[in-house]
Amino acid sequence: MDILSVLQTNFLSLVLGVIVFVLLWMNRGKKSSFERLPPGPPPSPIVGNLFQIDLAEPYKYYLQLCNKYGSVCTIWLANKPVIILSGYQAIKDALVTQGEEFNGRAQYPLLVRSTNGFGVLASSGQRWKYLRRFSIMTLKNFGMGRRSVEERVQEEARSLVKAFHEFDGAVFNPKELLCNAVSNVICSIVFGHRFEYKDPEFLLLYDTVNAYFDVLNSPIGILYNTFPKFVECIPGKHKKLFALLQKAQDYVKNQAEIRLKHLDANSTPQDYTEAFMIKMIQEKDLPNSEFHYDNLVSSVWNLFAAGTETTSSTMRHALLMMIKHPDIQARVHKEIDEVIGQERSPSMDDRSKMPYTDAVIHEVQRSLDLAPTSVPHKVNVDTEFKKYFIPKDTMVLPLLSSVLIDPKLWKNPENFYPENFLDEEGRFKKNDAFLVFGLGKRACLGEGLARMELFLFFSSLLQHFTFVGTKPPEEIDTTPTSCSFGMMPRSYDFYAKPRA
Repeated sequence: MDILSVLQTNFLSLVLGVIVFVLLWMNRGKKSSFERLPPGPPPSPIVGNLFQIDLAEPYKYYLQLCNKYGSVCTIWLANKPVIILSGYQAIKDALVTQGEEFNGRAQYPLLVRSTNGFGVLASSGQRWKYLRRFSIMTLKNFGMGRRSVEERVQEEARSLVKAFHEFDGAVFNPKELLCNAVSNVICSIVFGHRFEYKDPEFLLLYDTVNAYFDVLNSPIGILYNTFPKFVECIPGKHKKLFALLQKAQDYVKNQAEIRLKHLDANSTPQDYTEAFMIKMIQEKDLPNSEFHYDNLVSSVWNLFAAGTETTSSTMRHALLMMIKHPDIQARVHKEIDEVIGQERSPSMDDRSKMPYTDAVIHEVQRSLDLAPTSVPHKVNVDTEFKKYFIPKDTMVLPLLSSVLIDPKLWKNPENFYPENFLDEEGRFKKNDAFLVFGLGKRACLGEGLARMELFLFFSSLLQHFTFVGTKPPEEIDTTPTSCSFGMMPRSYDFYAKPRA
């Protein structure tokens, strides 16, 4: 930890004493509403269970608690209870069977600060329902699973293959190129065109996403989500993020205003921004319309932030697994050669004919376990669940990790095992426990796009290259690294050797 981070931590330790009596005063009289909460470890005064949690990998602590207290338990973050859901059945019962009660979005301070509570990811209630329905329909109209978006991803995949070729057999780290490619797909959907990777406008959006996840995964980000009002007054990298974020939001709004000057409300929109602007025109006289600039800018940011980091990280983990398991890479090469060959680009029509490649991609996602606790939910109303009482607005963390590593649901869950998704005849086999995109109405709205990107990027790269590590496979560590918000693939260099 650097000196600035130490000073920030010490400062917050000092102000804890100042806020003790304030928190006690705010919570007087609340005891009765918490008496029927699920069981959990006894909290300490003021800080709750905060100091018992390893903030670098909190989900491991949550798993331990669920093993001790059951599939539904409670922890306290400062003065607020948080409900942990563990195991497939408990998560399904909450997010599907009682989905209306559990589909609220808990307000992480950093998420609120970056969106002001607007946008499809951060909102709840009617705003969320309107924006989610619009976003899903718009993505479908642009060809989510159909030709138009597929062609955009194929175009980006060809650019990515070209960029890999430019290293001409030299060793390199693929992180930046993969992030560029995934981010550019979002640009194509949001703005209607891709950017060159060195374009200043593209770099602004790309740098903002990187800065956001850098802060989220840093000590200052953890402290911000715990004591936002105090950290807001402290210098640090979060200040740079907020300045970048303002520039990116101004850019998105400016792009929308340019379109508005020439937009016909009866025309067919060419991108997400135009589709949103048309709804703004159509509902301009409705006083409670959710189609305004604040929701547009924040929804676009949601697409960039969520879509770029998740898919690019999964692709990095996929290529890491190929250099770790050359035998699996060889089987993927064989299937690509038999189904696609070397003369044309992969298409989504190929996926059903490539069960092994599809199984490998699914196992990459399961083994990475990118979002162990999903994005936090909250209950919208006072809720009865599993004989317990959960007060309105209580945060809920669905522990997806508990499902993705459950030995009752997976064969050999601690290892990379594509056969988890294959039946005895080698056909692709679905598994309801595959919860990497979440479950229920709050499941990832970009799931269709992510599945398309993963298949087309992965098969395009494996069509053209054999990937080889800088050390023998047995010495390569593929264990994901923990960070405050989830799991990340390890950094690595490799060789991309063109296939004959």
